[in-house]
Amino acid sequence: MSLIEDCPVASGQAILPARITELLDQAPAARADVLRERLNTEFPVLQDRLARLYDCHDNFSDWLSQVVAQAVKLALSRPNDLWALDMQRASQPNWHLNGSLGYCAYVDKFAGNLSGVRQRIPHLQELGVTYLHLLPFLKPGTPPNDGGFAVASYDEVDPALGNNHDLQTLTQELRAAGISLCSDFVLNHVSHEHEWALKARGGDAHHQSYFHWAKTPEDVAAHEKNLIQIFPNTAPGNFTFIPEVKAWAWTTFYPYQWDLNYTQPDVFAEMAQSLLQLANLGVEAFRLDSTGFLWKRPGTNCMNQPEVHWILQAMRSLTNIAAPGVLLKAEAIMPTQDLPPYFGLGETQGPECHVAYHSSLMSASWVALAEENTQIIQDVLSHTPALPDGCAWMTYVRCHDDIGWNVLRPEVDARGADQRARLLHASQFFAGDVAGSYAQGAAFQASDPTVVHGTNGMAAALVGLTSAQTPAEQEAAKSRLVMMQALSLFVGGLPLIYMGDEWGQGNTSAQEIAQRQGPDGRELHRPIFDEHSFANRHDESTMQGQIYAALRAFIQAKKQHSSLSATHPLSVWHTGTSAVLGLKRGSHVLGLFNFSGQPQTLSPTPGITQNCMTHGTDLISGKALDLQGLQLAPYSAIWLKK
Repeated sequence: MSLIEDCPVASGQAILPARITELLDQAPAARADVLRERLNTEFPVLQDRLARLYDCHDNFSDWLSQVVAQAVKLALSRPNDLWALDMQRASQPNWHLNGSLGYCAYVDKFAGNLSGVRQRIPHLQELGVTYLHLLPFLKPGTPPNDGGFAVASYDEVDPALGNNHDLQTLTQELRAAGISLCSDFVLNHVSHEHEWALKARGGDAHHQSYFHWAKTPEDVAAHEKNLIQIFPNTAPGNFTFIPEVKAWAWTTFYPYQWDLNYTQPDVFAEMAQSLLQLANLGVEAFRLDSTGFLWKRPGTNCMNQPEVHWILQAMRSLTNIAAPGVLLKAEAIMPTQDLPPYFGLGETQGPECHVAYHSSLMSASWVALAEENTQIIQDVLSHTPALPDGCAWMTYVRCHDDIGWNVLRPEVDARGADQRARLLHASQFFAGDVAGSYAQGAAFQASDPTVVHGTNGMAAALVGLTSAQTPAEQEAAKSRLVMMQALSLFVGGLPLIYMGDEWGQGNTSAQEIAQRQGPDGRELHRPIFDEHSFANRHDESTMQGQIYAALRAFIQAKKQHSSLSATHPLSVWHTGTSAVLGLKRGSHVLGLFNFSGQPQTLSPTPGITQNCMTHGTDLISGKALDLQGLQLAPYSAIWLKK
């Protein structure tokens, strides 16, 4: 029942276990040969990472053999079309970096159920989507269940949304349309109604070892003093007393979400198996939820521990064996400086996640909008590292969670001790609590008005579209929304659009929120898909049609011009005015983003333009433009090619 024991690191030359050799000898020759090549590369890495974690356990060698054998069996049973996709992507490892576009939605809000999502495929194709992230659709615990993030079974679809056959049919139709399905995979915790939790509650000692326990109030207090609180208003504290066990379960998020104990090797093995089984149903990407919390170490904040990366690198290695065409995405919402290890750039280097959220850029973009000054974006980008080949940032204007401002503390602290007031201003501005604010967002998880709180709200509400009273206000709000999306598209290796933002859908209505169960303020930006707005998307006499057309123009430019690919390095291009952000892709493409409500005139110095761009062609309008003295309209975005 201990929280953690450090295991010694094993060393030695890896040899394939006998049972693996036997499996391959009995398998079809073509697949067996490919798997031998993969294992030659991956088994030494896998053995090393898992030995670091579990070599101190009895029968480690047998356990490791079972884990690898399970991956090989799943690879041998992988459907032919997915096997072919793996082979294709192995020959084109940067397949996801050229013109990719993500779309994110809750199944029930977007289309009712998985079968309904199939009816939305033509819209996704029209928009240019290549990556569809459907928020949790696996079987959850009974409500409240954190929007499905309290998983009761990783091996079956939520019955309210369909079944595993519906999932497989959907993935096949999406794949035929050139769209990869991404599933959430909640690594850190399970529902208190998960089979493991029920057995633990019933007294099963083995399954009690799947979770973390504190036996006394003093144990709880000793841990709490080092831990952050994720939901201080609705779920204060990190432990929940379980009467049947006479101990406190570690519950970082909500009391009904029990944190998994990854010092127990069976936890890793069973989670890895479930992930690969979903991959065989056609899931092509996994958003690995709450990755930073996976390993608990007393005396620390239990975030970003070295073992987290050994776990993720082992997951990547197993995926490379059984389903190498699958992407792994780290949901690690933290300052940019803490993110490189999730790409395998930490102390223990090696392939880890292909994609991670650039949450600092997202938050900084909103701060820049409130301040009409892009300095904080430039600071964030200066801290953004170059990534390994095949890796990418996921960029986004907003997502299903709140906008968290505190990821920007390193950037504002570097500017001075008094700079955190900027984050408070942004949080209040977008909650509509600042005089002159156009935003209709709301504070999240904060009762003290002097504390920096997260912000809820649909993008249209945050940019002022839903509060606009005049044509001028509507035009300004529309321009803000399109400019923010254009920035995400320009920077991102894999930009993501949240459902409804493509035409400016507003917040969930007060009546709808009142009908929903639970106090979670994020329901504000979880509306039902607006069929009326959807019907207007092609009518440019409507605001929805204007937003949709403008966004599609940038999306198409991104797809048509390979020089906009994330394979070309990104750098800041100083525009001569703090209100305008200038970014270069390689040496031939320039993005200009005016965060001011006033027209801005560029005045780049000769030193900046020398050996760079002095003119270019607007990739949207096709017009030739001279950069010296170029005037940008309020809240405008321009992409230029040399």
